[in-house]
Amino acid sequence: MTSNLENQRKLNSGFGAHSTADEVLHGIDLSGQTALVTGGYSGLGYETTAALSKAGAHVVVPARRPEAAAEAVKDLDNVSVGSLDLADLESVKKFAEDFLDSGTKLDLVINNAGIMACPETRVGPGWEAQFATNHLGHFALVNRLRPALAAKSRVVALSSTGHFRSPIRWDDVQFSNGYDRWQAYGQAKTANALFALHLDSLGAESGLHAFSLHPGGIFTPLQRHLSQEDQIALGWLAEDGTPSPLATAHFKTPAQGAATTVWAATSPLLEGHGGVYCQDADVAEPASVDNPAIGGVKAWAADREEARKLWDLSAELTGVNAF
Repeated sequence: MTSNLENQRKLNSGFGAHSTADEVLHGIDLSGQTALVTGGYSGLGYETTAALSKAGAHVVVPARRPEAAAEAVKDLDNVSVGSLDLADLESVKKFAEDFLDSGTKLDLVINNAGIMACPETRVGPGWEAQFATNHLGHFALVNRLRPALAAKSRVVALSSTGHFRSPIRWDDVQFSNGYDRWQAYGQAKTANALFALHLDSLGAESGLHAFSLHPGGIFTPLQRHLSQEDQIALGWLAEDGTPSPLATAHFKTPAQGAATTVWAATSPLLEGHGGVYCQDADVAEPASVDNPAIGGVKAWAADREEARKLWDLSAELTGVNAF
């Protein structure tokens, strides 16, 4: 196995699970920089957009529902909204072409948008929706936006400990032979980590670096496909529908969840550590036990050969490969 696990060592960032995005960005001036945050108008995405905006960045928020996005971010300074459906590659192409026509350079790209544990859904030419939306749409977007990426730009992919649930299922990536919503989510989150790992290796020479991360357990609209019964079974809610003791003890607020995103996007400590998987505003350690509550990164999400193989498959499926 061509592993990146040897680089998965904490850097003693000074931050932790309870740090907020604003705390991480304290003293950092992003004036003159442009950031793109997919889904940056709700949940973690909104907190990321707000924190980057307060630090001086111009933030572009592509959204499947641009009217709702515009309403959500209307009180934030220096934020603009575009139309983008990550499950539709024609929409991705149109957004990227329009953005490139603007001549704007991108310093930060944050692949934040995603879906979790949805009912079996097919998009495009029959692709499984979680793999297509969470991974392939972002893969195509970043590749199409390559001409806009500034020198020393960073791309941040939101993975999660959901990656514990599944490596890439090379024999049936699209779940053609039986659908499991949690395995599909796990595969998509593994794909997010592998995407960042290989993108970093491809972009390093030109100054581009990429990172992936687990934001933490957080109650956000990401749970839209989970019933109350589902969340009780997962241990997130008590029988009366209130947060369980587990959630109360370990879940983060959205502002805390966005901290690792903005840390990966801006921290100078990450120079020389491209491609790593982060959590709690630091580099994550290799997973020591099979327990998502403890976290860490699985070997299958830090395998350079798996990352290269996934890149090649993604380029074949989307017809886009700019690196």
